[in-house]
Amino acid sequence: MPRTRGWLRTSSLAAALGALLVVTACGQGGSGAGGKGGGKTVRIAYQAFPSGDLIVKEKGWLEKALPDYTIKWTKFDSGASINTAFVAGAVDLAAIGSSPVARGLSKPLNIPYQVTWVLDVAGENEALVARDGSKISSVKDLEGHKVATPFSSTSHYSLLAALHKAGVDASKVQLLDLEPQDILAAWTRGDIDASYVWLPTLDELKKTGKVLISSRELAASGNPTLDLGVAATAFIKAHPDVLPAWRKAQAQALDLIHDDPTAASTAVGRQLGISSGEAAAQIKQGIFLKPADQADAKWLGTPGKVGGLADNLQSSARFLVDQKQIDTAPDLDTLRKSVYVEGLTDAVSP
Repeated sequence: MPRTRGWLRTSSLAAALGALLVVTACGQGGSGAGGKGGGKTVRIAYQAFPSGDLIVKEKGWLEKALPDYTIKWTKFDSGASINTAFVAGAVDLAAIGSSPVARGLSKPLNIPYQVTWVLDVAGENEALVARDGSKISSVKDLEGHKVATPFSSTSHYSLLAALHKAGVDASKVQLLDLEPQDILAAWTRGDIDASYVWLPTLDELKKTGKVLISSRELAASGNPTLDLGVAATAFIKAHPDVLPAWRKAQAQALDLIHDDPTAASTAVGRQLGISSGEAAAQIKQGIFLKPADQADAKWLGTPGKVGGLADNLQSSARFLVDQKQIDTAPDLDTLRKSVYVEGLTDAVSP
């Protein structure tokens, strides 16, 4: 099956942009309309995977920290759709995977946003699963089979990395571009043989499938993926009070994950519609930094000395070039400028 080049097919992009513009025109977004305190609004794109971001949403910490703003949370199913929303000017802040960020910062998108936070490092919370009865016992067995993943996501990147690592030509695998909820439906019908996807859909697939490889294993072999917080550059400049408050709330959420896992899992469970026990098990599958680690040289870094996250994004972009997903990777200097470290140390200080 031919794979799409770029991050969305042209028809899908046009439809998505049109829908987002309609939403914006109807008053569901826009930093200058519909809010309190003179009409100020923060439009946040979130995803339904276990993270500190869900804790911030559940606890209402951002609403409390920014009483003069209307905080609007919109659920998205993948990083590709979030990139579309940024292109349409429909969101200000977002939780998005490192692979779609690398794509978003590359040509032809060149999305003017910056990385502001590391939500988590992928571990067992993203994995490749083969359906029971598919006769697939290893990544090498995927040739000729139908494998679904959300294109342009961290899972898509990891799937391609897993195939490359196993010496499997991706063109000989029937790759299907499906969102997580569609993957679960196709899996239940028996329409697909395997899938690379994240929690909570992953947990559902594992009930009738076998994990072939996880993102933790791929990270150990040189292909790490992360979930990141990003913000539109223009929004950061126009609303200098928002990002510090957002970072403080995210730091509080990370502290809760480490210091009070019961409270953290209860909050995440409420957002995902699952029990706190199920949420706790899912949280344990990810890797969550301590707040102070955000400013470490391995991650975002500090003013004047951007950390290794920029190198990680370039590595992801280069891999996407090798896989013919994009034409060229941004240079390292460009990516370092896309990591926003101003005020970071203040946000992560106890």
